Amino acid sequence: MGTLVCFHAHPDDESIATAGSMAAAAADGHRVVLVVATLGEEGEVPDGFLAEGETLAERREAETRASAQILGASRVEFLGYRDSGMAGTPTNENPDAFCQADLEEAAERLATILREEAADVVTIYDENGVYGHPDHVQVHRVGVRATELAGTPRVLESTMNRDYLRALREEAREAEADLGAVDSPNVDEMQLGVPGDRITTRVDVSAHVDRKRASMRAHASQISEQSFFLAMPDEAFARAFGIEWYIRRGVPVPVEEYEDSIFGK
Repeated sequence: MGTLVCFHAHPDDESIATAGSMAAAAADGHRVVLVVATLGEEGEVPDGFLAEGETLAERREAETRASAQILGASRVEFLGYRDSGMAGTPTNENPDAFCQADLEEAAERLATILREEAADVVTIYDENGVYGHPDHVQVHRVGVRATELAGTPRVLESTMNRDYLRALREEAREAEADLGAVDSPNVDEMQLGVPGDRITTRVDVSAHVDRKRASMRAHASQISEQSFFLAMPDEAFARAFGIEWYIRRGVPVPVEEYEDSIFGK
């Protein structure tokens, strides 16, 4: 058995990007560890949602721990940085913001955990942070350096397959049906993920989509029942989120055939 460490920027990112892989790894007997850079302080929450005296950071930490339990994670750690907020906002300039963190210092915080866990596999994000959020880009930078410091043998960059998402949207339009793709974020406008020929690893997590969706529901402060994640029909959700995509660092692309396991076996 091995150890998988998933490194994310904010609470709820794990539920969207790697929840299926985490649940599958845990179900197969592997150790799963979740590391989150920030507490997501800059998230938005409806008026009256929080209890009296409760901070959003406190709620989001609790939500993350609940999500991790659903997914079978054995350990949850927060690196202690502040949410930077969306690109171009004043909160990017906060000296405590993750995007302002010293690269070597932040990498060593993560590398310490990787050494403690003797991590076999670490997931980070692609170089654009999947969609350009400054904290997601920083996860890539910090994650790459931390895995160098810790000597982690297998590093996977979580991403999205633009070609696959475009095909889903087109299929939905042609069928004049809501397959969950039509109302989802526009792939090209947001520059989500990468083209399919940059991907090395395609993990089918369709057997674990119920846990993935439950993980999303655990983050109720950010993912409401009216969000496209939870409002889409079950079949559409399985089509859109039943595969998780990665770029394995150090592997020339395009590959002849996608790997089909987070552990490469």
